[in-house]
Amino acid sequence: MKATVLQELLDQLNRGESPDLILSADGQTYIRKFAEADRLILLGCGHVSIDVYRLAKTIGFDVVAVDDRPMFANFERFPDAQVICDEFISAIEKLRITRRDYVCVLTRGHLWDAQCIRAILSGEMPYYLGLISSKKRAAGLREILIEEGFRKEDIDAIHAPIGLKIGAMTTAEIAVSICAELIQERHKRYVKPRENELTQTNVDYDLLRYLATFDEPRAMVTVLSSTGSTPVKSGSMMAVNALGHVAGTVGGGCGEAAAINKARRIIGRDDQAVLHIDMSNEVAADNDMVCGGTMTVLIENIT
Repeated sequence: MKATVLQELLDQLNRGESPDLILSADGQTYIRKFAEADRLILLGCGHVSIDVYRLAKTIGFDVVAVDDRPMFANFERFPDAQVICDEFISAIEKLRITRRDYVCVLTRGHLWDAQCIRAILSGEMPYYLGLISSKKRAAGLREILIEEGFRKEDIDAIHAPIGLKIGAMTTAEIAVSICAELIQERHKRYVKPRENELTQTNVDYDLLRYLATFDEPRAMVTVLSSTGSTPVKSGSMMAVNALGHVAGTVGGGCGEAAAINKARRIIGRDDQAVLHIDMSNEVAADNDMVCGGTMTVLIENIT
């Protein structure tokens, strides 16, 4: 695999495109698609929002944090987010919410909740709209919105109270319940890949930049297929250097260790290898890593 191919892929992503990476192994062609992360808009930058932001970044969302208070809406609190310090209604208009977006309404003291919901319902309905509230308060707001003429279908789609019912009490626990619901709703959009399309489509920019630009011997490991209860699905990617240091992951444990060892032998050679890993064998059992699955990975030297 040439580094220039990966650099072009990065360039396409930076232009807002959704490129494909074509992989060949054992006479077959595989397609690794790259899709931009879903946008999560947090209306309100209080304590719950901070914890939601941290979790949402780890599960692959691009976060937009909105508040009208500079001491809350700033890059110190949300370092890897798009931060908008503006009045909520003005910010909603500027964001141009689409059917792909996820929106959490978490304004301070619920002062702006109803106004935010009205502004959102007046435009294009996002894929997910959640409101932090009690059951009683949510029911009352729904009645008011129906009386005001908003579409009942859109009102019924609001997740209020927000989050899965896990008995959350602290701000961190509430954030976990919200992000669990985001994951649940996101997977409802899942479309089964076509033949030879790999499952994962996430973008790991740090991994791609390393593979495309670092001037050191390295290899790329891509999961082509997996069966059983393997830790990752096809399309998972990892970079390995000559010392065995990695970026990304193909699941950890003895399976990843086998891929790293093979990759180190590939590095520096104009070559590739296909490795079949059985994680239910005796080696896995000895390391308490039995997961009853198998995985096939493609290992390519980067030139």
